[in-house]
Amino acid sequence: MRVLLQRVSQAEVHVDGDSVGRIGPGLLLLCGIEAADDESDLVWAASKISKLRVFEDDAGVMNRSVLDTSGDILAISQFTLFGAYSKGNRPSWGRAAPGEISQPMFERFVAQLEQQLGKPVATGAFGADMKVALINDGPVTLLIDSKDPE
Repeated sequence: MRVLLQRVSQAEVHVDGDSVGRIGPGLLLLCGIEAADDESDLVWAASKISKLRVFEDDAGVMNRSVLDTSGDILAISQFTLFGAYSKGNRPSWGRAAPGEISQPMFERFVAQLEQQLGKPVATGAFGADMKVALINDGPVTLLIDSKDPE
């Protein structure tokens, strides 16, 4: 599982002109599920993200997590995180799990985050053409990869 995490002041996702998910200060997550992913990838990623210290404390040091700040999370399914482009200029999506696998896994990942946070997690609409707007705070942007935890 790959997650592009961005610390945001606010973020919102629209589908067909309608807002379907919106948060204030917190984390925007673009989430890709790989065909090789299993439940342990979801659990690891949710735990890592909820505890990752990317918010500043009173001394201005990134020492607080989204849990510590009571921040929000907006999670967007993003199969293109597994795009391969080594053979030419048109990406292929062979490593991304197909929708019938990735959709229930994404939903379980969101449920894991909700359990960690103790509150709902905003999402987009799986498989839809989404327009995502954000104000990146910092900017702070990290790539989380369950197969390559750094």
